[in-house]
Amino acid sequence: MDDAKKGYREAEENTKEAWRKGDGEEDLSDKVGNAGDDARKNLGNLGDEARDAADVTDNDEPRI
Repeated sequence: MDDAKKGYREAEENTKEAWRKGDGEEDLSDKVGNAGDDARKNLGNLGDEARDAADVTDNDEPRI
């Protein structure tokens, strides 16, 4: 499930970045938006990994 979430987050980030580049110019707001999307993606992935590690430690079975 985490691979699907990671794939979704990556696709979402790439789509937003491409949409922002659609006007042919990259301004400060585009850069800030891209940085925010990247941080959100990385924090989401980190949270999933931490939760899975805690689940495995607690009961030795991965979360579904």
